[in-house]
Amino acid sequence: MSRKPESTTPPYFNIDPERAAGKIGQPVTTSRFAKAAAFCSKGREDLARRGHAPEGKKRLRRFSAWEVTRFLIPVAPAHLRRVLRSNPDLPQGEGEGGSKWFTLEEVLTLRDHFAKEGVATKEYRPWRPEGLPAKIVAVANFKGGVGKTSTAAHLAMSAALDGYRVLVIDLDSQGSMTSIFGGEVEDEWKTVFPLIAKDYAKAVEAENRVRAARGDTALPLDETLTEALTVSSRNLIQKTHWPNIDLIGAQLNLYWAEFQIPVWRMGLRSWPLWDALGNFLQDEGVLDQYDVIFLDTPPALGYLTINALAAADILLVPLGASFLEFDSTGRFFDMLYSTFASIEEGENAQRRQLGIEEVQFEWDVVRAVITRFDASQQTDLANVIHAYIGDFMNAYRQEFTALVGQAGESVNGIYEADYREFNRETYLRGREAFDRTYAEFKELLLGAWWRDQQMAQQEADHGAA
Repeated sequence: MSRKPESTTPPYFNIDPERAAGKIGQPVTTSRFAKAAAFCSKGREDLARRGHAPEGKKRLRRFSAWEVTRFLIPVAPAHLRRVLRSNPDLPQGEGEGGSKWFTLEEVLTLRDHFAKEGVATKEYRPWRPEGLPAKIVAVANFKGGVGKTSTAAHLAMSAALDGYRVLVIDLDSQGSMTSIFGGEVEDEWKTVFPLIAKDYAKAVEAENRVRAARGDTALPLDETLTEALTVSSRNLIQKTHWPNIDLIGAQLNLYWAEFQIPVWRMGLRSWPLWDALGNFLQDEGVLDQYDVIFLDTPPALGYLTINALAAADILLVPLGASFLEFDSTGRFFDMLYSTFASIEEGENAQRRQLGIEEVQFEWDVVRAVITRFDASQQTDLANVIHAYIGDFMNAYRQEFTALVGQAGESVNGIYEADYREFNRETYLRGREAFDRTYAEFKELLLGAWWRDQQMAQQEADHGAA
């Protein structure tokens, strides 16, 4: 039987316009988007349930004694068994012998026990200087698909497994971070939107007090702003299936903040819109309730991202090892400079006239992080990127592994994935990719805290003298 000869022309030649017209269907009206959105919403709910318990809530898996002693608490398996036998009041886990499994709440209790009773030279709890506020970490880049949300989520999970108290704030109206942590956000009033509105409303109230003293007409406070004044971050922070990770979630309507913030700024030019997020974190005691706060930003340098960057102590900029992502990241740094230098220049011109302290933005540390790295194909380009970005670049390149892809299919982070469902080597390699990313981040975190502690001590010594 003879084979039909293959066509020598490429597939984009000889397309029949009439047949093509028959394939595209009727023109699309706006109502069709509603139907597509409804289909996607149903599909999203179905897929999300893959990572949920039967009652519809996300539930964090248990951790085996092997994981506890290898990754979470620096004790030998035999010693852990002896301690459990000697202390029946401690969590004993489920199962028998070396196959015991513990909830993360139980692991945290065991951490506390070893911190009090264990060897003084071992780190059972992560270091955090007393009396200093939480560190705020913004993960940002205005190019989408570079791994911002995945990086922020896994760093939050790593910090939680390490024993830190973590708050995650989702500033992206797509709400991917909210989905990862099983958050439920009915409308924009359960996002950071009312807290930003509250900051503006408080600025209007302060301005009106000045105006009243001068006998001038007060600025109006509409219903939205009046209601925002009653909102507290306590109303918005929700628990997650991780015992030491809390969440302020996001949903589609949060995007309206990008339109509303500049309108408010036009109404009161003296309102420092970039400080709204940082103000509520400080004024409402949030910085004292947590150790680390992660801000997941939208893929744009809009007003929400500017708020995140202004509030941040540490800025992480994920990018892939490709020319386009390197090019985009360079433009992101350029726009960061233009934006914040412009704010400083505009604000400080008036402040110098008034003789008051000038605005100067400062970050403890900034690092670019290469994500989804394939050493077999991207090493040369990654080396070039590293050479140009220099001291802004993290040393470790976060590899993409099979575990990352498989965990994502089940709507879980890799730390939520049960290692028994994977080849042991695949699991260890995938986990190492994020463990090493966290190790570099933790070094930045501890270094920034230590420097703050030294400065605080110097100020105290100077004051005593």
